[in-house]
Amino acid sequence: MEDHSCGGIDHLDRRTLLKMAGLSGLSWLTPVATALARNNQRIPTKKPLSVIILWLEGAPSQLETFDPHPGTKIAAGSKAIKTKAPGIMLGDGLVQTAEQMESISIVRALTSREGDHQRAIYNVKTGFRPDPTLKHPAIGSIICHQLNNERDQAMQVPRHISILPSQLPGRGGYLGDQFDAFKVGDPVNRVSDITSHVDKSRQSKRLQSLRYLDSNFLKKNASNKAIAGSLGDFNTKAALDMMSSDQLAAFNVNEAPKALLTSFGETPFGRSCLAALQLIETGVRCVEVTLGGWDTHANNHELQGKRIKILDPAFASLISELKKRDLFDSTIVLCGGEFGRTPHLNPLGGRDHWPHGFSIALAGGGIAGGRVIGETHSAPPKGEKRPRKLLKNPHPIEDIHATVLHQLGIDFHQELNTPVGRPLAICEGQPIKELLG
Repeated sequence: MEDHSCGGIDHLDRRTLLKMAGLSGLSWLTPVATALARNNQRIPTKKPLSVIILWLEGAPSQLETFDPHPGTKIAAGSKAIKTKAPGIMLGDGLVQTAEQMESISIVRALTSREGDHQRAIYNVKTGFRPDPTLKHPAIGSIICHQLNNERDQAMQVPRHISILPSQLPGRGGYLGDQFDAFKVGDPVNRVSDITSHVDKSRQSKRLQSLRYLDSNFLKKNASNKAIAGSLGDFNTKAALDMMSSDQLAAFNVNEAPKALLTSFGETPFGRSCLAALQLIETGVRCVEVTLGGWDTHANNHELQGKRIKILDPAFASLISELKKRDLFDSTIVLCGGEFGRTPHLNPLGGRDHWPHGFSIALAGGGIAGGRVIGETHSAPPKGEKRPRKLLKNPHPIEDIHATVLHQLGIDFHQELNTPVGRPLAICEGQPIKELLG
């Protein structure tokens, strides 16, 4: 899979921001997005409006997080705690999340056919396996493509955002780069390249020169739709609107009360979850917040524990604050990674890749809380040294996509025309009925 890392979200100059809107994280500004939106359905007012993805890149161990098996061989010493939801246990460190468990459900027997990080990330983020002929859009891109109303059209900041992105943030795929996630770093810092470094008079002259260059370039490349969609006054105006927009305040967590910041955890991930909350409150459709470092092929218990200490307050506070701000019923929260980890320790005390039965947590947006869907084995089946694919009520990763899209009121069975000339359904999964309230 291609490495689409921007690598330079902190050093693009302002001219690049305006000139290259169609080729960067600002490609959401292009008129193509407006044209596509004309035929998209309007979201029903009683449906969830937004999605927050807590992306645990590197693959968390289900046995130390959402699917503990205390006292068994596969636990290898990992402990569990009770939660507010009767009969549901979580990994030992998820103390604050356990208090919110009546509002959270877990799908514990997810499966995929991808055990390589890059391929599995693609699979979980898009709902499709990698295809050399086609790039599929991430779920956030699908949401922004399918849902467009007056609120969306009034947005002056991107509707699809990735905070603390890895090298593989959500991409627009065959829908176009305008649906890529807009990438930002730790929200303790200002969003890069949104402040003019010259006075208004000089800026006006620069914009005149830019329009002249764009006009001549477009005349020479009028037949190239990709170029035509990425340049022009529409993009310049939208970029300038963003630079002066009050909505930019949603990225800033520095003005938040100290107690609120502390509740999320004074970490980049905790601050980013608070920023995600503020962005959703402003009208953003999908925010992906990445917490990496879960790839524990050695020293699993200690390293998973360190990640859990960061995740726990942020996840729990996000649920709590969504409720306080009356956003819980209109926001779906997903929490998980690209696969799970083996139900046995390797010689280095680590757990290796395991796509045969892992967990994702869901909350909000009409998703039923306090439920566990599916079951993994706590002991090897008779005659086997290790538990493998024997699961109860398993679901492929596509069913998570179908469940979210169903809750958003999106017809995920509809087919979209792709650049390779074949129609393709938005999603090939089915909603998980036990989660549908």
